[in-house]
Parts: sequence; C-alpha cells; structure tokens
Amino acid sequence: MSVIRPAAPHDVPAILQMIHDLAIYEKEPDAVRNTPEMLTGVLFGDDPRVFATMAENADGEVRGFALWFLNYSTWEGVHGIYLEDLYVRPEARGEGHGKALLQHLAATAVDRGYARVEWSVLDWNEPSINFYKKLGAAPMDEWSTFRLTGAALEAFGGYGADLDDFRAGVREEASRG
Repeated sequence: MSVIRPAAPHDVPAILQMIHDLAIYEKEPDAVRNTPEMLTGVLFGDDPRVFATMAENADGEVRGFALWFLNYSTWEGVHGIYLEDLYVRPEARGEGHGKALLQHLAATAVDRGYARVEWSVLDWNEPSINFYKKLGAAPMDEWSTFRLTGAALEAFGGYGADLDDFRAGVREEASRG
C-alpha cells in the first residue's frame, strides 16, 4: 500500500538524498549541486512553482517522490504537468509506489483541467520505459530534447559577446544609470 501526500519541509533531506541516488543511477553521480537551502526555497518559498509529492508505506516510511512543475501547451491552451523526477527507492520497487505517484499526478491533471502529464526518460532505462508503457504512456520518438548549459548558455545568453565583457558593460551601464 502506498500513501501519497504533498511534501513538507521536513521531507527535504529525504528528497535530496533520493535526488543524489537518482543521479548515481543515471550515471551522473557528481552532477547534483542542489542544497537543502535551495530545495527548501524552491518548494516552500513565498511563491512555489515546483512541487514534490511523497510516497510512503503504511508505516510512514518515505519510499519515493515525484518532483514536478507546470508547463503550458500553446496548442491546447491549457497547462500540463512536467514530471522532472520520479524516484522509488530500490528496496521499495514493485510495491506500487511509482504507479501511485504517477496516478496521483494524472488525477491532479484531470481535476485541474490540464492537457497532459509528460516527462523524459533516458533511452537506456528499459525498466522505466517498460513500466511507463504498461501504464498507457506513449513515447514521443519524433521529438528531441535540446538544452543549453554551462559555457554554451553563458555565451549565447551573453549575445555572443565574451561573457566577462558583457557583464562589465552591464555593470558600467548600471553605475551610470
């Protein structure tokens, strides 16, 4: 049995640990820069736009979580849910927690009139892909995900200028202003 509930501030350490565990599983053990303070701020700050949902067993032990936020469909004209992370602890897999978390998000979407729930999965993660297909989810094979990060983001966000020169120009304009 899985008990689904919204995350509370006391869940932050468990969520962060599961984020680290997920990064290890996804072969990116050093990629997590998130901190308890950052996660607390984004989930429980003045205007939260990121949400976490917890799965517990009957004894109240946290078994997994879903971290999600709203997106928007220009074609449908309504919001949807983007599932950033779904994680169930290895010892709790097969107990229905992942299905319960996804079912809760689907019910949230239906109740609020949203058009969809969507997420990404690594192409080598066959257990998850098979799980999602069994639930009725369909892969969007014709779409590719693109991302700007690091130096590419800084260069492009600096409008092609050297980022240090760009920032210096912004500071100079601000000091004149």
